[in-house]
Amino acid sequence: MTTERAERRLQAPTTPGWVVPDLRDPVRTIGRRTFDFDHRIAVMAIVNRTPDSFHDRGATFALDRAVEAAVRAAEQGADWVDIGGVKFAPGPELPASDEIERVVPVVRQLAEESDVTISVDTFRPEVAAAAIEAGASVINDTTGLSDPRMVEVVADSEATIVITHSLAEPRRPLPAPPRYADVTTEVVDFLRDRVDRALAAGIPDRRVIVDPGHDLNKTTVHTLELTRRLPEVVALGYPVLAAVSNKDFVGESLGRPRGERLAGSIAAATVSAMLGARIVRMHDVVESVDAMRMVEATLGWRDPVEARHNT
Repeated sequence: MTTERAERRLQAPTTPGWVVPDLRDPVRTIGRRTFDFDHRIAVMAIVNRTPDSFHDRGATFALDRAVEAAVRAAEQGADWVDIGGVKFAPGPELPASDEIERVVPVVRQLAEESDVTISVDTFRPEVAAAAIEAGASVINDTTGLSDPRMVEVVADSEATIVITHSLAEPRRPLPAPPRYADVTTEVVDFLRDRVDRALAAGIPDRRVIVDPGHDLNKTTVHTLELTRRLPEVVALGYPVLAAVSNKDFVGESLGRPRGERLAGSIAAATVSAMLGARIVRMHDVVESVDAMRMVEATLGWRDPVEARHNT
């Protein structure tokens, strides 16, 4: 640990409830931006070129709308934009060529218009390869490297991989309700195993991010427990991504339908950040950026934009 980093950690809050992760590689250049995850919480915006996404219901399926939404998210302060062409949830099969046609034009145009970090949400190695060539610097694999070829594609590039806990096959319903003896322990063990696979394939620590998979193959009770015990995931030593926005665990906890989960999503993201998450994946960019910047200001990692009150 460098002297500068050690000093920052000594200055970090020791108030119960705050978790400052001890990361293997906290300072990372991802795409054209550099993040110091010792004192920064990144906001990942979501843009789906899908006609059946659970939240926006196809609002950004058209190419021009997808590009517009991605550029707008960057202008609103998002640190990076996650582009998806196929949702994880059950649905009809989509050929890889069609998924490439959905995501690659958005990646290419966004890379031309902004320096924002670009990720692509895909479980297909061929889509990942095409996206990286077009300008994506992160592959967000919500199936936890279910296809062993994915590590080879990422290892042969400079891209970062997001490894997510997930047990079900993408696009197919769960064969039975999820059961865990200890959900957090099993999630951590799964992630540790998949990280080891990535490292063995040649992906270095500095290009690994983990995601416990809120709601993926989990009940609301499972996800709430996993969120409370997020420090156990953080202890793996990799930046943790919390994809909590508008999820069913938020809606079921509050009795709120889709479209009325903003406050709950912000609360879940804030709790996750307090417990050590360093990236939050969110639909509502302005509100999410404000929330994370307020967390950083409270922690003393960011100066107020202005400090005139009572001066």
